[in-house]
Amino acid sequence: MKPLAPVAIAGIGCICSAGLVLKECMDFLYKGKRNPAPPVNFSTKLTFPVFEVLEDFFQSNLFEENNILRTCKLALTATLEAISDAGFDRKILETKRVGACIGTNVGCSMHDESFANDGNTPFITPVNRFLFSNPTSSIASEFKMTGPLQTVVNACSSGSDALGLAASWIRSGICDIVITGGADEMYQITYTGFKSLLINDDSPCKPFDVNRKGLNLGEGAAVFILVSQEIEKEMKKDPRAYILGYGSATDAFHHTKTRPDGKGLKLAIEEAMETSGATLSDIAFINAHGTGTLDNDLVESRVLYEMFPGVPFFSTKGYTGHTLGAAGAIEAAFTIACIEEGRVPASVGFTTSDPEMPPAYPLQQNATINGNTALSETLAFGGNNSVLILSTGEHPA
Repeated sequence: MKPLAPVAIAGIGCICSAGLVLKECMDFLYKGKRNPAPPVNFSTKLTFPVFEVLEDFFQSNLFEENNILRTCKLALTATLEAISDAGFDRKILETKRVGACIGTNVGCSMHDESFANDGNTPFITPVNRFLFSNPTSSIASEFKMTGPLQTVVNACSSGSDALGLAASWIRSGICDIVITGGADEMYQITYTGFKSLLINDDSPCKPFDVNRKGLNLGEGAAVFILVSQEIEKEMKKDPRAYILGYGSATDAFHHTKTRPDGKGLKLAIEEAMETSGATLSDIAFINAHGTGTLDNDLVESRVLYEMFPGVPFFSTKGYTGHTLGAAGAIEAAFTIACIEEGRVPASVGFTTSDPEMPPAYPLQQNATINGNTALSETLAFGGNNSVLILSTGEHPA
């Protein structure tokens, strides 16, 4: 497979429980602390810890539409940071071919309990709120965009897949600029649904640890501004990074379990590497999916040991929880920030190795890294595997 042209990332925005902007998030990760707790944004009798954004983050005075659901508010907040980070303003978004491609799970669910529970005198306001609350449409409406729109709903890989699709729009000349990423809020049905699957940890999650019991859920958004080569030349600053490669493959095995031999993940990695033109020696580190579930971590560790021997890896879900449709995007943002800083955070929660896993363990301490290229991977329900190769240089070092 022939390597594809790198796609420039002009700006990045990120919000999650670790911070309201990307810099805050990274500072939090390097401290090695975390703060999961039972949910407070909705009522529940369950006490499994989650990672919520507890601050009043949405600055309503900055946006035209406020009657929207929380997922859209997270997406718009991250978008505003990304636009500012790129050095753009609203005018350029109105005059160029601008598309939007956002991954989500909750953001496309009809989950307005205030309407569903009011059987006697329902109001139309909750319905209008739902109709305005597709995160992709919210971004397009807010910034007066006229390009293509796509909402990707592909379970936990939605954010990564959105980035991969958006990059193809740039490469094919469909768009000058694409606003892309992922967003998902903490939501009652998701929370109780994962409980029914028996994969919630009742304590802070422990990715790759022998005592791992499952995941903690989280919420947040990460948004990227992708630009064409023409726009890149017009910019007053260098791009933050580049998408070098993207790969996606399915396990065709089980609705929720990862295929034991990791075939789907291996195929996705191979495609991402081939389209990027990168080699094993180019990969400085790997931001693993690392949910803390028994099957996922076991299979993922075996694949990484086989395909990337000696390459350091870690999971950031111990700091943010599993943000579902936003996870791939948030972790891509973290990956780029790590390359820029030349260091990566410890994989919090890991203390004891699992004898069933190969002798390769996630980082237990913050570490410095060399190189400008890294891999971020996402494994999803439905057996989907998505992999991004990201770099702060147009081509691998």
